[in-house]
Amino acid sequence: MKLKSITLHQVSIPLVTPFETSFMRETEKDCYLVEATFDTPKGEITGWGESVAMISPLYSSEYVASGIDVTKRWLAPILFDVDDLTAETVSWHLRHVIGHPMAKSALEMAVIEAQLKLNDQSFKSYLGGVVDSVPSGVSVGIQDSVEETVKVIGGYLEEGYARIKLKIKPGKDIAPIAAVRKAFGDDFGFQVDANAAYTLVDASHLRRLDEYGLLLIEQPLGEADIRQHGELAKRMETPMCLDESIDSAEAAADAISMGAAAVINIKPGRVGGFIEAKKIHDLCSAHGVAVWHGGMVETGLGRAANAALASLPGFTLPGDISGSNRFFHEDITEEIVMYDGKVDVPTGVGFGVSIDPAKLEKFRTDSVEILPQS
Repeated sequence: MKLKSITLHQVSIPLVTPFETSFMRETEKDCYLVEATFDTPKGEITGWGESVAMISPLYSSEYVASGIDVTKRWLAPILFDVDDLTAETVSWHLRHVIGHPMAKSALEMAVIEAQLKLNDQSFKSYLGGVVDSVPSGVSVGIQDSVEETVKVIGGYLEEGYARIKLKIKPGKDIAPIAAVRKAFGDDFGFQVDANAAYTLVDASHLRRLDEYGLLLIEQPLGEADIRQHGELAKRMETPMCLDESIDSAEAAADAISMGAAAVINIKPGRVGGFIEAKKIHDLCSAHGVAVWHGGMVETGLGRAANAALASLPGFTLPGDISGSNRFFHEDITEEIVMYDGKVDVPTGVGFGVSIDPAKLEKFRTDSVEILPQS
């Protein structure tokens, strides 16, 4: 395949309710989509990708504007020069550009979909997925009060979600967790995510979480603190899960060898793409480490691709692959539906969903076309 053109579509989609973590509060999903066209033996084919970078550099150093800039100035020109571009070689071609895994992942995603369309193949089939549906968990942001936390989680339990993840931070951790367990008991999967809000000094406080039978605690310490996560894991009974710290298969191997991760959250955008994400899945499976699929409030495009990855056999815990209506009144693709605590893995060619041109136009705030330099 030969890359012919790229259009970056920046979109802003209102959220059903604000989503608050330890570091920011979102009321819209701001991201950009990659529309890439290729010359192929079957004629022109279009592939789509989605960047999971946020509007501000608070989850990682990347953000929407930086992704658009680095794609336009550095990443796209490299790929335009490749005569036979494949999904498996995107990361190799881009290896000399340091960092920017989310921007690279969005481009790789577009190449993957075009290649799947060329070969009349679904993403699940390409990856080697083994199940037709995946258990659906939901991520609950920090609420204004303990009472509101209980109310919101109660609603998701009634909807049938297979697992609840609650965002926490200092001052909003023990009380809401205790209230949720008191209200709904111990017979549902419950885990918490700190997004690096604590330090090892907080170990004695975090040990109090052991009383509540949590599936895991996700990324309590800073992303660079793999060794300290290993130390914290020795002091807690609650399984330690890493998110921000795992930016590559090499980082996953280090975390496993240090005893810092009993569980790993895999997010393709964070690690540079779905190819690298599968490597991490395979590595963890070989070492008996559980994995689950994290979420970044993706549109239906990213959500469909995530469901395919989560159909691999090593994903033994419910992931953040919720229904579209968890976040959006309207999505830019067909609705991803959660039913009976699960989401079906799309089986159509490519990612199995299509971008609705009218919805794209409705939510688009800007677009940038990138062409090869003559």
